[in-house]
Amino acid sequence: MRVGLDIGGTKIDAVVLDDDLNVIAKVRIPTGLGPDRVLASAERAVREVVAVPDVSLRDVSSVGIGIPGMVDAATGEVRHAVNLEVEHLALADELALRIGAPVRVENDVKAAALGAYHLLGLSGSAALLNLGTGLAAGIVVDGCLWRGAEGGAGEIGHIPVVPGGVLCSCGQRGCLETIASGSAVARLWPSKTEPPAVALFDAADAGVPRAQEVRRALAEGVASAVRVLVLTVDVGTVVIAGGLSNLGDRLLAPVRDVLRDWSADSAFLASLGLASRVRMLPPELSAAAVGAALVGRAGPVGGAALVEQTGTGTRELLEGHPWKS
Repeated sequence: MRVGLDIGGTKIDAVVLDDDLNVIAKVRIPTGLGPDRVLASAERAVREVVAVPDVSLRDVSSVGIGIPGMVDAATGEVRHAVNLEVEHLALADELALRIGAPVRVENDVKAAALGAYHLLGLSGSAALLNLGTGLAAGIVVDGCLWRGAEGGAGEIGHIPVVPGGVLCSCGQRGCLETIASGSAVARLWPSKTEPPAVALFDAADAGVPRAQEVRRALAEGVASAVRVLVLTVDVGTVVIAGGLSNLGDRLLAPVRDVLRDWSADSAFLASLGLASRVRMLPPELSAAAVGAALVGRAGPVGGAALVEQTGTGTRELLEGHPWKS
């Protein structure tokens, strides 16, 4: 059995995959804040998700974790996970000692990219564009995560696109994240309604001019992120995920409209078929938790990192396996 944990700022989603890579159990529990509570919550999630008939902790061959912050995939250490109030945590080593199974840790967006790639039956190259509080992407090529030289592949939210624009959390100004993210929507359209993006789109649909301007700016920002991913990595598919993806076609339609408008003015962009490459991640898919389980499948920390280093790792292991969730 393979366990996958998606650790977020408020909850942990956990899944168990059997040998045929079917999801056979799921649980959701609250996340504790701070290193000790995050570790305790992770242990609790593992123990609860295997507490189903015909499964026990002894059956678990690996645990994979997707978590926000800076992750050293080689050591399983987590740094600067601000939303979890974690500055440093040797998560892989500490959790492995508690549960007696090998643990691997990956950035949550990268794990979700791997999960979405396989749950959606994608092939070739693809990216998951996560539109949450911030903006980031995970890139998968032929079934394998692409991290880049220092693990920064996909951090497109910190590409400046508006010279002298709003100060970004990274210290630069005018980054993509400042115009196409949940925090950007909250800043541009303050609302007491949660989430603010729904209030924004409702107001835009009602014909409020300012709301329509903000919605267009958001769509242009997301479209810019899609264009960056296609022009830099030439991914065949961009899957939009994260909190803003809950808007579904309300967001996807204007993003595609922007991409089509740009293509109408550029034969080069038209040749790339940008609008046809974008899709939404269905909300019922546990992409991040499943992706984490696949990261764990690559082997223990310090072992053979199949997911990241070989073209025959996860893809060949998964070929022919149906997905059920």
